[in-house]
Amino acid sequence: FAVLGASKGLVAFAPKASNPFDTPMSTTSLAMAEDMSWEGEYPPSKVLGPIMSKMPSGLLGLISILCLSVCAYSIGQSAVLQQVDGAVNDGSWVKWYYVLGSFGGPLAWGTHVASWIQRKNGM
Repeated sequence: FAVLGASKGLVAFAPKASNPFDTPMSTTSLAMAEDMSWEGEYPPSKVLGPIMSKMPSGLLGLISILCLSVCAYSIGQSAVLQQVDGAVNDGSWVKWYYVLGSFGGPLAWGTHVASWIQRKNGM
């Protein structure tokens, strides 16, 4: 055991400590990224991605209204369910479909911004 104690720095299967800053950075991932900067009041349509950049402003506006309507309905129906006696105590007012519908609010905001970008770009 004295030999093992004297060579405590030597371990057979210890992982090699590596410094992440020693390895050269790969430039391929950054070279493939497209520049999304712009100058002026509004960005180009390409910032919306491959699907929404091809959608007209009116369609994005309708999707925004639909998402906002689903969100408002879900919140309203959750408020109705909260009025039931004991619903708040046992959590029966929380319904998965109303929780899912509440995501319509952020989606409505995003699609209305996309609609504005497309309108400014003449689409």
